[in-house]
Amino acid sequence: MGRSSYIDDNVGDYAEAHSAQPDDIQRDLIAATAELGRAAGMQIGPEQGAFMAILTAVLQPRFVVEIGTFTGYSSLAVARSLPDGGRLLCCDVSEEWTDIARTHWERAGVSDRIDLVIAPAIETLSSLPEGQQIDLAFIDADKTSYLDYYEAIVPRLSERGVILIDNTLWSGRVAEPPSQDDDDNTVALRALNDHVHADPRTEAVQLTIGDGVTMVRRR
Repeated sequence: MGRSSYIDDNVGDYAEAHSAQPDDIQRDLIAATAELGRAAGMQIGPEQGAFMAILTAVLQPRFVVEIGTFTGYSSLAVARSLPDGGRLLCCDVSEEWTDIARTHWERAGVSDRIDLVIAPAIETLSSLPEGQQIDLAFIDADKTSYLDYYEAIVPRLSERGVILIDNTLWSGRVAEPPSQDDDDNTVALRALNDHVHADPRTEAVQLTIGDGVTMVRRR
C-alpha cells in the first residue's frame, strides 16, 4: 500500500524497515483497509505516515486540513502529533470508508481532535470563516481537482504553513512524454506539478516517498 511501482522493492522494504513502525492500532487499520480489496491501494504507506507524524510534531500546527481521508491512516498519524488545542478538519465524501477511520480514531483516543465533514471538499473549504488560516494541509483525493484544492488552500496558508500533496509522481507516469493515451489523472497531475513549480507565491520540493509527495510552503 502507498508504494509506487518506480520504487525498487528492496529499497522500499529497507526504507520501511528503518522507519518508525506501525503500532497495534495502525496495523489493525492496515488489515481492515486491506479487506476493501483493490481500493486498499489508496492507503498511504507506514513510512509516509511516520513522515507526516514527525512533520506535524515539528510544525506544531493549530489547524490542519486533510482533503481525502479514506480509512484514516494519515489523519491518525497527524492527529496523534497535534499540540494541545490543535484541530484536524477531515474532508471526504464516503461514509463507508470514513467509518473505518472513526473506529480507529476512537481506539487511539484522538477523535476529539478531529472534525470530519462528509461533503465536497471545495464546499467545505469555502465555508471556513474568513481569516481562518491553515498551518498544515494534506491533499490526497480526486486528482483532477488537485489544482482547485491547491488554489483554495494557498491564500489561507499561515506564515509557516505547509501543504503536502500526495501521488504527484503517479507511478512515474508524469515523467513520461505526454501522449494522447494519457488518462485524466495523469494530465491533471502534470498540470498541477507544473503550476506549483511556477507559482511565485510558494516554493516546493518533490519527495520520492510513496507515490511522490510534494511539499509546499509560502515564500
